Amino acid sequence: MYLWLKAFHIIAVLSWMAGMLYLPRLFVYHSTAEPGSTQAKTFEVMERRLLNYIMTPAMGLTLILGFILMLQGQWLTAGWLHAKLLLVLIMVGMHAFLSRWAADFRINRNTHTQKFFRIINEVPTILMILIVILAVVKPF
Repeated sequence: MYLWLKAFHIIAVLSWMAGMLYLPRLFVYHSTAEPGSTQAKTFEVMERRLLNYIMTPAMGLTLILGFILMLQGQWLTAGWLHAKLLLVLIMVGMHAFLSRWAADFRINRNTHTQKFFRIINEVPTILMILIVILAVVKPF
């Protein structure tokens, strides 16, 4: 049963990360579109669907399955797990920021430039790299 949970956890993580890597890229393009234009409305639909139908459910499943795996693996005292959990918490915070920025676009209140979103686009990648290293290498 553990391996099935682990497989579905990895699938959920991949789905969540696909959205975490793609949504800021949509924001880069959306920030250059004229507010209220057909192009802006298309980006709003894409962002909403990505958040509501892929990213948020995948995040929830990732967290639930990760919690179960953490308990079954008996790693509660492992230092690498504490560091990983901190990074996952930061990733959840990043998800919340992305959700907020998508809402800002929907109500024409975006105040960020495409350069800002290009930089933000790198944050999930860095977090993902560090989380994977901690989970696989378990350095401490």
